[in-house]
Amino acid sequence: MDKAVYPFDIYACPSPAYVVDDALLRRNLELLRQVQEESGARILLALKGFAMWDTFPLVSQYLVGTTASGQDEARLGAETFGGEVHVYSPAFTEEEMNVVLQYAHHISFNSPGQWRHFRDIVAQAPRRVSCGLRVNPERSTGQVALYDPCSPGSRLGTRAVDMEGMNLEGLEGLHFHTLCEQNSDALEITLEAFEDKFGRYLAGMRWVNFGGGHHITRPDYDVERLVRLVRDFRERYPHLTVYLEPGEAIALNTGYLVCTVLDIVENGGPNAILDTSATAHMPDVLEMPYRPQIVGAGEPDEKAHTYRLGGTTCLAGDVIGRYSFDEPLSIGDRLVFTDMAHYTMVKTTTFNGIRLPSICRVDEVSREVRTVKRFGYEAYKQRLS
Repeated sequence: MDKAVYPFDIYACPSPAYVVDDALLRRNLELLRQVQEESGARILLALKGFAMWDTFPLVSQYLVGTTASGQDEARLGAETFGGEVHVYSPAFTEEEMNVVLQYAHHISFNSPGQWRHFRDIVAQAPRRVSCGLRVNPERSTGQVALYDPCSPGSRLGTRAVDMEGMNLEGLEGLHFHTLCEQNSDALEITLEAFEDKFGRYLAGMRWVNFGGGHHITRPDYDVERLVRLVRDFRERYPHLTVYLEPGEAIALNTGYLVCTVLDIVENGGPNAILDTSATAHMPDVLEMPYRPQIVGAGEPDEKAHTYRLGGTTCLAGDVIGRYSFDEPLSIGDRLVFTDMAHYTMVKTTTFNGIRLPSICRVDEVSREVRTVKRFGYEAYKQRLS
């Protein structure tokens, strides 16, 4: 195996393990605080993207709260993060709504029907909750249909035509979410469509949520444009509070997945079997799909020794990709996948009874690795009955 330079002691954690670097996390948070200060927007942590609550004492120093996709995320945000709790779901049950109302400060409903169904229940709640409606600007800017809420036939958000004649009494905000891993030029396109279709409703509102998908902490992200867009919007609508709710931008490029080579088998080239899994531990590799980077590895055939890397589940397609290395891989070698903090821990499964990766943190000063949690049999058993 090649002698890669690692940002921490890769043998100081269990294998497999997600490892979040506090120094990198703080770097992202400092930039997000700058965006808040310069734009006047309020930034929420989207728990659907990053919910490592052991880090919340740090993250909550910078962001104003969390946004949740249902009752359990709402409770987690309230209990472990504090601040504002915003909740959106394509549809709520009455049982779930009774729980959400214990924690939420804002609720965005997906449709006029859901709003009408729950309007009186919210009004009778013992604590005040600000309600809004998610809208669909019907302006696609992404390249991957799987992640496009504005695609034809989308179930997400209310179209302008469906708001005609709607009684908006009691609604205080509008919410759009159209982006996925995109730059601020896509937001500018979306914002134009949003104002064109829904601007006439804003006079009676108190807030607008610009949703997530803003890749703010990516090196090539145009932060100045984002700040300008938000400030200009606030100048046009000075009575409105603007929210952004990125999940990925908080944890982008802050974490790793450390794993171990268990075996090497030959079939039209060497296959290295790892103690991790694409389908169980990094599902976006198959869903997006994309090819994650490995510290010290290259593209296929770029370096002297190329391997097809696969996981330990029975799924034939549980393959991460082909990678090359300066030196041959050996059983027991550790590999380090990069950018593995967001949409990993929150999407893991115990398919095949594969144990979940441990969760670790790297201290930003001492650089020591601390194991926050290890998962065993009970994590698998308790998901079933």
